[in-house]
Amino acid sequence: KIFKRNPNRVIALKCLHSSQNLSNKFLNEVKKYSIKKRSSILNIYGISQNPDTNEYIMVLHYAKEGNFNDWINENYENFNWKDKLSALLNIINGLKEIHQKSIVHRDFHTGNILFLNRVYNFKKFISISDMGLCGEVGYIDETKIYGVMPYVAPEVLRRRSYTQESDIYSFGMIMYFVATGRQPFYNRAHDHILALDICKGVKPEINESEAPRCYIDLMNKCWDLNPSDRPNTFKVNELIMSFHRSYRGDFFMVEIEEIGMQFKKAEEYRKANLSFIKNYQITTHPQAIYTSRLLNSFTDDLPTYGDNSQCLDEVI
Repeated sequence: KIFKRNPNRVIALKCLHSSQNLSNKFLNEVKKYSIKKRSSILNIYGISQNPDTNEYIMVLHYAKEGNFNDWINENYENFNWKDKLSALLNIINGLKEIHQKSIVHRDFHTGNILFLNRVYNFKKFISISDMGLCGEVGYIDETKIYGVMPYVAPEVLRRRSYTQESDIYSFGMIMYFVATGRQPFYNRAHDHILALDICKGVKPEINESEAPRCYIDLMNKCWDLNPSDRPNTFKVNELIMSFHRSYRGDFFMVEIEEIGMQFKKAEEYRKANLSFIKNYQITTHPQAIYTSRLLNSFTDDLPTYGDNSQCLDEVI
């Protein structure tokens, strides 16, 4: 395709370090991620190359409001439950678009959810970035576990390939972040002990004052230790849409009205506990790391997923 240059546009450049020997497989991956402009996925304009180092550079749409972590630190006080559900609908629609193209994100967390502009209604200003582009450049090495530990599905920590079901697990952690304003496992070191606990099914703490039971139930389904028992993006989208409509009062059935009341109670709790939510950053564990990194050093001792010869309780 031939594109006409748009002058005076601010863009973002992502340098792919040690990418001099970029493979055709990786270039084909980049083409997949160059999805239509009217999308919940960050637009990739193209790829260039540094003439001095021969390292490749990706040309991306610039998200001037930063990532979800940055945004929520500045805006959580006004981030009510109506907006929370709207934001989640936008995010799950983006993930659904990815999965419909038979793509797996592989590194789905709040740092890779970007705000393009100042948000007013959450319907069109959130984009998903970095689909599988954060690992070693040039190829996808399934032996390397790369990501933010609390967002990585337990079967991936145990060396199973990334799947769409592992993206759903990550989405459950995003739901937790949206509901509480806290990162999952913010008060723990992200080390081999946490990796083992995640594989045993340990989940971040939340109570029904912070989020309605129906919302917590959906999170727990996304976190199911059996990947095949997790809902797909269509089902998650359907449920969050029903929560959103219930909260707005679009339906008047008794059961749906009850769900709407649960969300309104959660909103009252949120308003009454803003000081606690703001202060959690102060108490975040110094070894809680929310940027993507290689995790193999924390997971090499875990038994391979599907290997029943070794119990997780035997791992030290």
